Amino acid sequence: MEKYRKHISVLVPTYNEVGNVVPLCAALEKEFTTSLSRFDYDILFIDNASTDGTRELLEELCAKNPHVRAIFNTQNFGQFNSPYYGICQTTGDCTVSMCADFQDPVEMLPRLVEKWEEGYLVVCAVKTASRENAVLRFLRTCYYKLIKKASRVAQIEHFTGFGLYDKSFVEVMRALDDPTPFLRGIVAELAPRRVEIPYTQARRRAGRTHNNFATLYDAAWQSFTTYTKLPIRAITVLGFLLLALGVAWGATLCFRRTGDTPLGVVLLSPLMLLCTALVLLSLGALGEYVLTLREKVMRRPLVVEERRIGFDRED
Repeated sequence: MEKYRKHISVLVPTYNEVGNVVPLCAALEKEFTTSLSRFDYDILFIDNASTDGTRELLEELCAKNPHVRAIFNTQNFGQFNSPYYGICQTTGDCTVSMCADFQDPVEMLPRLVEKWEEGYLVVCAVKTASRENAVLRFLRTCYYKLIKKASRVAQIEHFTGFGLYDKSFVEVMRALDDPTPFLRGIVAELAPRRVEIPYTQARRRAGRTHNNFATLYDAAWQSFTTYTKLPIRAITVLGFLLLALGVAWGATLCFRRTGDTPLGVVLLSPLMLLCTALVLLSLGALGEYVLTLREKVMRRPLVVEERRIGFDRED
């Protein structure tokens, strides 16, 4: 009787990665035919409505390689929903999630699998160094340290989702049924028998990054509104501080006013400035919490599939 071979699924989200998907698939195949040859495997690409020819290449890969599958989304559902949904569609004994741009090193797969075989159910690859822009690296570090300090859950610094997830934890992810999942926080909060391994993030192999101020801002606020009360508490403290400052400022001007300038006019400027600043800050922070709550209450699907390729084949 043939001995059961464990199966590893690799999940790769794509969006306009025409220069990366073919070499990445070749690199993954090389790892599975050499250092990981004792495992069965499949590679699942989930595409967020690419427009640069990525889908045509994925179709060719699926047609030529029985190990390759693809899910095409009807539109771009963002950097959080699509990878999370893709992991939930995998069928392996474990799933490795990684980016398509080679910033997540393919050669780390054996290290991830080694930790899994040691008994860890979630293996987090943590960026201890990076060849990205130094300023961006500094800002990311500040963000991670802030969210780690403020969060009710011990967040993982410089963990982007690159790692290995045992099928038992994938089942936990499926059962959450969260319409706005934040994978990094979910792993930090719920992952059992977790281990972290360091790596140096490489430069993007081809193409341009899809992260910009808007996407990074959205990611930061999603983590804050999900895992910390800091913005709301900060508004309360700021309100008291501005109130005290306004009273002190008004009293100072009261004593120093000259001529026949009415008291109301003297106090109007500083009080209006302080009140306006407080209101705008309060509305902004509360609005972010309301937007997060709105998305959760609406219960929309993570993604809407256009079609699947390669799922009719036997594993």
